Amino acid sequence: MAAPKGIREAAKTAKDIREAVQKELDFDILVDAAGITVKNMNGDVALSGTVSSYPQYREAAAAAKRVQGVTRVHNHLMVVLPATDYRDDVVLTTAANNALTMTVTVPTTVEASASDGDVWLTGMVSNRFERDAAERAVAGLTGVRNIVDDIEIYTDMEAADVTDLVQDALDRNALIADDSDVLVSASDGTVSLTGHVRTWAEHDAVIDAAWYGIGVRNVRDELVVTG
Repeated sequence: MAAPKGIREAAKTAKDIREAVQKELDFDILVDAAGITVKNMNGDVALSGTVSSYPQYREAAAAAKRVQGVTRVHNHLMVVLPATDYRDDVVLTTAANNALTMTVTVPTTVEASASDGDVWLTGMVSNRFERDAAERAVAGLTGVRNIVDDIEIYTDMEAADVTDLVQDALDRNALIADDSDVLVSASDGTVSLTGHVRTWAEHDAVIDAAWYGIGVRNVRDELVVTG
């Protein structure tokens, strides 16, 4: 199904991109956009203001990326919790660790601690899937304002093997253009991605394909979204 005509027509000038992002935020049922301000400079979009939960903080950025013409999103939103959602550090730490324990895809090596609504995740995992699972497990807990992900990914694979695996994954991916000029290099488990992609959807497909490769500890994103 084609995108709504109004969105495609609006994403032509700096002013109209800003208005299109605002409309997308207003449209998204997962975001209360009343406290969000949108600024745009040539497709470089900045979100500022406040939201009332961490999931809204993340969804607002995702909504902005969906708009045609947006090439970068800076999320400067602050999470201001309702008074009823504040949790004592000990209570939130316990809740976060219980959530990790109850999530089968999170290794027992991952632990959580909390301070004033900020949740720190630490430990060692074998891949990005397990690290993402840990963040998802605690993201929706009452009292969470922010997540600091200090989880490390362990790998002992050679750089050449990692490079080949990621490049093959990009070549197989139906969401990535056949004429893509994305280049892959790896060193000590860190994959560097350079080149151009047409949309944020293609950008995210490249990043995801790289992250979920065996032996990948980190991804350096140097891709340029052309819009």
